[in-house]
This record gives sequence, C-alpha cells and structure tokens, in this order.
Amino acid sequence: MSKVSDQWSVIRGQERQKRKAKGMRREGKSGFRSTGNSEANHMIQWVQNHETILWWMAAISVVTFVSTLVVVPLLVVKIPSDYFTHERRKSALWADRHAAVRWLLLLAKNLLGYILVAAGTVMLVLPGQGILTIVAGIMLLNFPGKYRLERWIVSRRPVLRSINWARRRGGQPPLVLK
Repeated sequence: MSKVSDQWSVIRGQERQKRKAKGMRREGKSGFRSTGNSEANHMIQWVQNHETILWWMAAISVVTFVSTLVVVPLLVVKIPSDYFTHERRKSALWADRHAAVRWLLLLAKNLLGYILVAAGTVMLVLPGQGILTIVAGIMLLNFPGKYRLERWIVSRRPVLRSINWARRRGGQPPLVLK
C-alpha cells in the first residue's frame, strides 16, 4: 500500500507543477481557474494582435470629437430662438417642393439625424459633446411625439444652459421656452 500512496503523491506533485507552470491554481473541489498573470498576458497579447484596429478606433474618436466641436454648435445656433414657444409644430418642411424631392430631402435629414444620435450616444463614453449631439440628431428625426420630446429635453437646465451658451458665442439670442 505504501507504494501506491507514494505513486499518488508523485502524480499529485507532478500535476501541481504542471498547473503552476501554466499559471493555474486549485479552486476548491470544483476545478481550476487562471490567475491574474495569465489574464493580463492574454489581454496584452490581444492588444498586440489588434493594434491596427485600436489605432483606427483612436483616430475615429479624435475626428468625431473635433467634428462635433465644430458642427454641433453650428446646428444649435441655427435653431430659431422661438422654436419651442409654439404648442404645435409649424407647417411641413419643403411643402412647396416636388414630392420626390421632398421625400429625398426627408430621407437625407432623417439619416443625418440617426447618425448624430448614434454618434452622440457613443460620445457619452468617448470624447465629444454627447448630449448636444443627441439633441441635434433628435431635432433632425421625424417621429410621433418628437416635438414634445424635444421641448422636454431642452427644458432640462443643463441642456438649455449648454445650448444657450453656444448660441451666445454664435451671436444669437437664447432659446425661449414658453
């Protein structure tokens, strides 16, 4: 019996050495899990393997940040100061145009709105003016209840302060809310 127990001791010792060499440790009776060193090495390896993607993501983030610094204030300055004083939306945009032109312009306007809302959402965690970009995008979109949503968002004190700050810098009067 002592030969068998000695063999088991040797086998367990060899298994322990293998786990140690692989960066694994025993986790109770349920099994093994990797240690932090192995996870850090894996992450470093992933970054090295995807370096091009990470550089592209950084470049896109910088371009988005710089473009929002220019485009969003220009859009905010273009909003008429009495835009939110009316109970209902004014007459339809491009109503005097041919139907095909009107649909094409409406499609382009909505596409730009969706792009701005998506970019603004991303900018909530990346560099950029996320909230202002989302507001500008929502203002370009067409959907039921949009006007009430716009009025509610713009009536929030931080949003209104930001919009009016940009309008002052652009030489425009502040937005009037009822």
